[in-house]
Amino acid sequence: MPDKKNTQNDKPIIFIVDDDASMREALGDLFLSMGFDAQSFESAAVFLTGADFSRHGCILLDVRLPGVSGLDFQGHLERIGNKMPIVFMTGFGDIPMSVRAMKAGAVDFLTKPFKDQDILDAVAAAIERDTIRRQQDAQNNAVATLAQALTPREREVMDCVVRGLMNKQIALGNVMRKMDARTVVDLVKKSEIMAGTHQPPVS
Repeated sequence: MPDKKNTQNDKPIIFIVDDDASMREALGDLFLSMGFDAQSFESAAVFLTGADFSRHGCILLDVRLPGVSGLDFQGHLERIGNKMPIVFMTGFGDIPMSVRAMKAGAVDFLTKPFKDQDILDAVAAAIERDTIRRQQDAQNNAVATLAQALTPREREVMDCVVRGLMNKQIALGNVMRKMDARTVVDLVKKSEIMAGTHQPPVS
């Protein structure tokens, strides 16, 4: 029998951060009607203490908030390593503000009032970005785990093969097996991931 808690946590969640209670309620109802989970917060401080950052989803963030502004909060999330995609919304937007948000990695910047479809499209794009990021993180973690099994000599052999300097079949065979690589091309890709140079495809 499936675990109801785990099944629930597999659903994408939209964290709504807005000091306007009526806006939080309207957006929450919209997302719930579309099959998403939604959780609302009236400020950045409350969000930090009450949100489950392990969930798959995105943050819908108002620019003007009590205390820390949405734009400043975006920078704070980056500094603490929170990579969840952000969709900004505001009733007082301007071009410099939107440019700053997008340069810092925001998925979209919507001016209130916006159409339901506009916010749903933005949220869908943010969730897709989060899916790609999580898949890449999982791949990176899997490769790092495989690499831990390599001896220093095997790591040296792998580095040489990647640089095209040698191809000693016995030593290379051990490396290929431990890295779960079917081909040298696959081994090169995993080496790039280990070096932090492999980037996920952008759709």
